[in-house]
Amino acid sequence: MKAIEGVFFDLDGTLLDTAEDFVITVNQMLTDHKHPELDGQLIRRHVSAGSRALMQLAFNIPTGKELEQKRALFLEYYDQHIQDQSRSTFAHPYPGILPLIDELEHRKIAWGIVTNKPRAYAIALIRQTGLLDKSHAIVCPEDVKRAKPDPESLILACKQAKCSPEHSLYIGDHARDIEAGKRAGMTTVAAHYGYIAEGDNPKEWQADLDIDNIKQLHDWLKQCNWLIPEDRALSSSNSL
Repeated sequence: MKAIEGVFFDLDGTLLDTAEDFVITVNQMLTDHKHPELDGQLIRRHVSAGSRALMQLAFNIPTGKELEQKRALFLEYYDQHIQDQSRSTFAHPYPGILPLIDELEHRKIAWGIVTNKPRAYAIALIRQTGLLDKSHAIVCPEDVKRAKPDPESLILACKQAKCSPEHSLYIGDHARDIEAGKRAGMTTVAAHYGYIAEGDNPKEWQADLDIDNIKQLHDWLKQCNWLIPEDRALSSSNSL
């Protein structure tokens, strides 16, 4: 058993529920371009796939110049939306996140955020939810040469938080999160409550642990007495 030194989260769909901001932004773009709006649940399921996937979904366009133009425009819309000082973002921590962070801090266990979301947007959202000054590490694509699923960003986060990957957890809601965590040597946790695309099966990602909510992770950590089992093949026998 290894004592846990760090717990790290993906941002969208893992630490924060940010989908409503994406729903509003995508549908505003569609309205402005005189296209019918999309069902919010459909947009939610594509959030973790990134802005290009959202634009392909919204405008039914293949890869190429038009897609990149739509993506650039989407990012402008999204930035205006989340930076709007006349209202607060709809993003909020998932149930159970704040109690877990409180206990991590009480136990002096470092925690942080590793995301493929550009830094300007990530920092704006994290600041509005009151978690910016609490985190020991925030790593965005601009901070590394290769974003997830490459493990570089996770290894950097561990360095920033002064903990070892082998003694740390990474929680995410996309296959690339689990791949990155495994390649970094971390214990991986698949967040089934996140933005899972239609037809995607998180069990196939072969994370060390599968959870349906953050309370299950919290309970598992207590059950393990805040230690990581040496054999982390937990997905088949100890999934929650």
